[in-house]
Formats: sequence, C-alpha cells, structure tokens
Amino acid sequence: MDLNIHPERQRFPFCIVWTPLPILTYILPFIGHMGIATSTGVIRDFAGPYYVSEDNMAFGKPTKYWQLDYTKTEGGIQGWDTSVAKASEIYKTRMHNLCCDNCHSHVATALNLMSYGNSSNWNMVKLAFLMLLHGKYVGIMGFLKTWLPFCIFVTIILILSLCVY
Repeated sequence: MDLNIHPERQRFPFCIVWTPLPILTYILPFIGHMGIATSTGVIRDFAGPYYVSEDNMAFGKPTKYWQLDYTKTEGGIQGWDTSVAKASEIYKTRMHNLCCDNCHSHVATALNLMSYGNSSNWNMVKLAFLMLLHGKYVGIMGFLKTWLPFCIFVTIILILSLCVY
C-alpha cells in the first residue's frame, strides 16, 4: 500500500485536504474548503446541496493536507474507507449550509463514524483549528495560493488607510 502523498496526481491517502474558497479565504485565510481522502488517496468532498464529489474538489486542487494514522480507526483500512463512504452517502441527502452543515461537517462525520482516535466528538471548529495546526502545504504554490490573496488584500487596505490619513 502506498502511503505517500502525490500532489501531482491528486492522491492523498488517509488525508484531510483543504483548498481556499474564493473571496472568503482572501479575507479570512484560515477558512476554506475541506475534503477527506480514501486509503487510495481519492478525495471525497461535500461540494454542494445533495452532492459529494469524488476525485474533483469543488474549489480546485488541495493546497494543504493533513495525513492521519489509519491505525487509529476502528477497523483499520477497511474501517477508514467504509466510514468515508458512509459519510458521503449521508451527505448526498443533505442541503449544504455555509455555516452549519458543510464540507467540514462531512469530514467530521467520517471521523466520528470511524471513531478516529477513540473519539466521536469531531466537529467543524475542531477540524478547522487542527488543519491550521497540522496541515502541510503541497508546495510553494499551495502556500502562495492560500496566503498571497490575503497579503494583497491587507496591503491594499493598509495603502488606502494611509492615503486617507
């Protein structure tokens, strides 16, 4: 089994993946779109109302990933894949809501179903914080795609505020 990350092939086995949301991430760079990958690295993400995409993230290729330890799941590899599939089936029946029931909730449901780390209290806030803490950029372009728009936005605000005063 290949546990290596292959950004060029969009394969992230046992990973939570993240990509910026246009405009929203430019203002708040810690907010983005999240998905979870199977044992083979295929990404599943709750992309919109009643739709969970497979192998085609809604807002582009991942810029960050956090590889988890599949041995911390109930059922190992099979448990991981089954939980990702079950969470995806659940979210195919749900309306997407930006604030409450969203892509982060889909990932949290998968982790709760597999009892990742003997825990069943995964949620969107916890995942956002842990992704900020543990997420690794896929490369320099992933870093730039995440932070450059925010830096440009802040620079424009600073220049405009200095020009006014």
